[in-house]
Amino acid sequence: MLMPFCPLAGLSPTLAIHVYTHREVYGTVGSHVTLSCSFWSSEWISEDISITWHFQAEGSRDSTSIFHYAKGQPYIDDVGTFKERMEWVGNPYRKDGSIVIHNLDYTDNGTFTCDVKNPPDIVGKSSQVTLYVFEKVPTRYGVVLGSIIGGALLLVIVVVVLVYLIRYCWFRRQAALQRRLSTMEKGKLQRSAKDASKRSRQAPVLYAMLDHSRSTKAASEKKAKGVLGDSRKEKK
Repeated sequence: MLMPFCPLAGLSPTLAIHVYTHREVYGTVGSHVTLSCSFWSSEWISEDISITWHFQAEGSRDSTSIFHYAKGQPYIDDVGTFKERMEWVGNPYRKDGSIVIHNLDYTDNGTFTCDVKNPPDIVGKSSQVTLYVFEKVPTRYGVVLGSIIGGALLLVIVVVVLVYLIRYCWFRRQAALQRRLSTMEKGKLQRSAKDASKRSRQAPVLYAMLDHSRSTKAASEKKAKGVLGDSRKEKK
């Protein structure tokens, strides 16, 4: 993310140049890194435009000039630690004042300042970028945070899916149990109906057998009475 710097207080925006850099950049030992610097000016790009880079080592209070662009020519410091390790990749007419530092070392840790002047637009504030050189580039906090959030969301999704599956299995089991109970109740009702029908068919037969035995008994008694009467008549 580029970090803008506001113009000096009390100045009109049309009279101030705006310079932008990243807030922080990271690199590994032996690799290279691009220090981006862009700017906005209310004036046309002048032939007298100048771009200057300064470096303040980590833990130091001194700032030294390491690069200067003027009159269409780049000038790299031929004395300091960046000698033969710096490359000019900018283009002022594209409002770009970027440089590349090769073969990074731990001594390159520090703050780099980009300053641009475009006469007559020369009033403004420079922009700073801090370089961190590591043996291995550390994971950005945003990546870590994103991973944590992604893991949490994944965990929530897994929990929701598990709850859904448990509820689905429970409802399915309840439905199967309900069907089984319904089948059992239906079987009981059918058996009860069959028993009632059987009893209803047996009742007339029993009644008929009772009537028949009663009729037979009455006939026997009547016959016995007749025989007894005849025998009495014969005695007289």
